[in-house]
Amino acid sequence: MALPIQSRRLALVLAPALLMSCAHSASETNDSKGDFKDVPRADFNRIAAELALPIFWVQDKNTNGAIDQDEVSGYWGLGAEPKLSDAYERILKEYKTPAPAASDAADAKRRSLVRDELSQGRQTIVQTDLTKGSEEDKAIVKNILDAAAGVERIFAKQTGVEALKGAIAKDDTASQFLFFRNQGPWCRAARTEANPDCSALAAKPKPISGSYPADLQAKDPKFCNTLAARKDADTLLSPFVVVKDEGGGKLSAVPYNVAFKDDMAAVSDSLKKAAESIKSPEEAAFKTYLLAASQSFLDNNWQPADEAWSKMNAENSKWYLRIGPDETYDDPCSRKANFHVSFALINKGSLAWQKKLDPLKNDMEKAIAAVGGKPYKARDVSFHLPDFIDVALNAGDSRPPHGATIGQSLPNWGPVANEGRGRTVAMTNFYQDADSKADQKMQAESVFCADTMNRWVENEDARLLDTLLHEASHNLGPSHEYKVKGKTDDQIFGGPLASMLEELKAQTGSLFYGEYLLNKGVLDKSLVEQSHLTFSTWAFGHISNGMRDAQGKSKPYSQLAAIQLGYLMKEKAAVWSPEKPAANGKDQGCMTIDTAKFRAAVPKLAQTVVGVKARGDKKLAEQLVKDYVDGKAATDLHKVIAERW
Repeated sequence: MALPIQSRRLALVLAPALLMSCAHSASETNDSKGDFKDVPRADFNRIAAELALPIFWVQDKNTNGAIDQDEVSGYWGLGAEPKLSDAYERILKEYKTPAPAASDAADAKRRSLVRDELSQGRQTIVQTDLTKGSEEDKAIVKNILDAAAGVERIFAKQTGVEALKGAIAKDDTASQFLFFRNQGPWCRAARTEANPDCSALAAKPKPISGSYPADLQAKDPKFCNTLAARKDADTLLSPFVVVKDEGGGKLSAVPYNVAFKDDMAAVSDSLKKAAESIKSPEEAAFKTYLLAASQSFLDNNWQPADEAWSKMNAENSKWYLRIGPDETYDDPCSRKANFHVSFALINKGSLAWQKKLDPLKNDMEKAIAAVGGKPYKARDVSFHLPDFIDVALNAGDSRPPHGATIGQSLPNWGPVANEGRGRTVAMTNFYQDADSKADQKMQAESVFCADTMNRWVENEDARLLDTLLHEASHNLGPSHEYKVKGKTDDQIFGGPLASMLEELKAQTGSLFYGEYLLNKGVLDKSLVEQSHLTFSTWAFGHISNGMRDAQGKSKPYSQLAAIQLGYLMKEKAAVWSPEKPAANGKDQGCMTIDTAKFRAAVPKLAQTVVGVKARGDKKLAEQLVKDYVDGKAATDLHKVIAERW
């Protein structure tokens, strides 16, 4: 389970740049001596994206208004990086004289919408400097980059877009970038997502998942329900298979290692080579995981890889890697595990938190069991509290079009998950640039009233606390494979609602445990209050994304944020005042957070949310959606928040 942050700040495309002596950045490969001062930085980066050029002006370090050689970088995933002089010439030309619209009126409209889609976010870059790394480090990275490329191909097949990219016109660079950013031709930003004319392809194809027969999806809009009603539903909807039409109404479950055989073998080979490059005894745990994951890509048995992965931690390796099929959010039925890569360096800052909270894990489990009530019973839990990681590369399902995951707790199935031995992480190096911080403040000022904004500060510790407790909460209380009367949450609630409820439980757990640990004297009051304000801006951001996608599928984080905000408003902990000006002095209507009432509301919210999962209470779950996601008062406020954000 993952905690995304795609809307806590302005929607971003995170473009990792791995700097190594064997893979130079753009700034190291250019020979031009031009001053590059005629295009402002924001326009340079915007136009570079529209021209599908993998180059980024990171910052104007010396504030001279011109690009210097040490201020730009290339990035992974879009193709070969250009020389700065060549890129600048193209960008300057577009800046001064934008290319004319397509001669065909319909295509001109489509291309205009593509640019509108791209304008609803901007890029930032995450750099990892390995120029001083050992030869072993460089060999590891090279092979994991190769594995990541293979995972991108598998994910493209899962999402049904592998064959579509070649249909984009060569001169339509904005659509090429959209396809790269969105991992497909469809628009994903709030303003353009539901517009059928917004597409990277002139043919405007409808989404067709590669995990289910195309004919079934075309003929049956409710094919997920149809599959779930079959006697062989558990087999067909298991997470690590593709559903294949054998003809005559017969469906079969094809294992991933068969469905994606060649790409799986290529990824396996790259992981094996990465393992073989490791000679350092201190990286024995990482080597064991690489070999186990390599084998899992060949036999589709992910349990050995999970076991090896669960034994890694912040003290026995400097590397973090998760590679394989995990999350189901982007699957149309929320059942199939999508392939991804998260590759990072360990940040030792987590060790202090682990030392502080490790002794309390079973007490925390008892507390959440008590608030949720029967029939759930507290378990002995032994999961790892979150490691902090500095991400170097995301690929496949870990590379969403807007923003990035800031916390994750895995695996979702199997003995490691069921026995509470999973691993959780918090990503600590995202959104630390000055642009992102300025965006967050601007957005908060547009929604909060002045009295609340006066208490709001940019607090990285509060953000990390929120993420840490969210991810820990996935391992506490009734989780994904907890059963009520023999049924899991997927079977009780259905895939999309079950996914939303698990994330709602985790984010409610973050609020609940903040107060719990404050009362225990473990956390300081100021930090907990800042964490609650950080949560509020997180909620506004997800609400601004809309409650459902263009196909009508629920957006779990948007819906859980709406439920939590709606509940807090019912308890008067959050109050919308339409007559008061926002803190920015420009917008009319604003939100006040009442700290005392917020603290009083949190245990009530936890009792409701955890109780729904503990009892398998589908009726109450649907009522929460009806009241706080789809109710008229809620939707009116959601529109205002979306406008501001």
